[in-house]
Amino acid sequence: MTDFPTGLLFDEAMTILAQVGAEYRLNAETLALPRCHGRVLAQDVDAPLSLPPFDNSAMDGFALRQADLDGEHTALSLIGEQFAGLAAGLSLGAGQCVRITTGAPMPAGADTVAIKENVRIDGDRVIVPALARGQNVRYAGEDVGEGERVLRAGQVLTPARVSLAASMGLASLSVRRRPTVAVFTSGDELVEPGMPLAPGQIYDSNRDLLMGLLRADGLEPTAWPRLPDDAKQVEIALRDAACAFDLVFTCGAVSAGEKDHIPAVLREFGRIHFWKVKMRPGMPLVFASMDQARMLGLPGNPVSVMATYLSFGRALIDALQGRAEPRAVLRARLVGSIEKTHPRREFIRARLLSDDDGVLRVDPNPATGSHRLRAAADSDALMVVPEGPQRLGEGAVMDVLPYALG
Repeated sequence: MTDFPTGLLFDEAMTILAQVGAEYRLNAETLALPRCHGRVLAQDVDAPLSLPPFDNSAMDGFALRQADLDGEHTALSLIGEQFAGLAAGLSLGAGQCVRITTGAPMPAGADTVAIKENVRIDGDRVIVPALARGQNVRYAGEDVGEGERVLRAGQVLTPARVSLAASMGLASLSVRRRPTVAVFTSGDELVEPGMPLAPGQIYDSNRDLLMGLLRADGLEPTAWPRLPDDAKQVEIALRDAACAFDLVFTCGAVSAGEKDHIPAVLREFGRIHFWKVKMRPGMPLVFASMDQARMLGLPGNPVSVMATYLSFGRALIDALQGRAEPRAVLRARLVGSIEKTHPRREFIRARLLSDDDGVLRVDPNPATGSHRLRAAADSDALMVVPEGPQRLGEGAVMDVLPYALG
């Protein structure tokens, strides 16, 4: 018997991971607006002012009183100009108009704007066509009312959301701190790219894979030296990292082999939340806490690294930051057919295709085996096949995890 869950269904493991991530949610920090892009908002934002803050012109043209218009063509007296910027303090009387530019405040008394291209100018007279009241005018508060909640805690600050904050005069926002991340690969067989290989050795591809995935998600991971197949050295390295980082990823040494020391170290010096998930590839995944860090031990095969990072790794990063918006899961129609005989949830390398008829399709790569990195490089997504034996034919609707997600 173990003192932690093992062999969980995918959704059971994901529930535990989300709960632990929420329990250890990272604290908030206040950042200047230019540094907020891509961060998770920590506090709701209520509008300190209305948007627009004043009635203004939507077009270059002439501000006027619609009640003065009579028929198809009305001659109005031009009394001044109002450009975008400080209000000139102009006020319209009967039969008068003011030249105005886009974004300029409406003069007192004006309620309509005639577009410049639609009028005829005759000296100090402007001949205006018939217009509806309020045409080409942006009214104060029509976009956002003062005090209205415009951004919510847990939202990701996209460029449009940061722009909205800037338009309300906010110079900074409270956001969740991004986790500090350490990355380990493991195994005596691994050699740095560029070095000569001895018989039985392979190049370490997982480090660049995982570091790239983390950087693409906006994090700044730190690559630690490779873990050797030595229990004491694994213990020293992981305990050291757990004292200094919020999140520690390892690749390999998490199964039940004689040299798979990571689960034993996590059990002795930390707390394992679960070990082994009914998924393919990626079953030996282990999730634990040690000191200040959440530890995610990924399997060693490259496709297993991708499947476990894109599912559990991203979910943990989001939970630690309090992200309330789910990541995008695309739905696409299957090209060809597949048959799955095992009971586990499966992640298949695939390419996304967009037809001329606007239908998104997913074409699975025929390669099998979680060690086959070429198939992952030729793909741009993982297609998700649900639990249980499945026979899926042409056109079946599938969940798809793109490598790049918003």
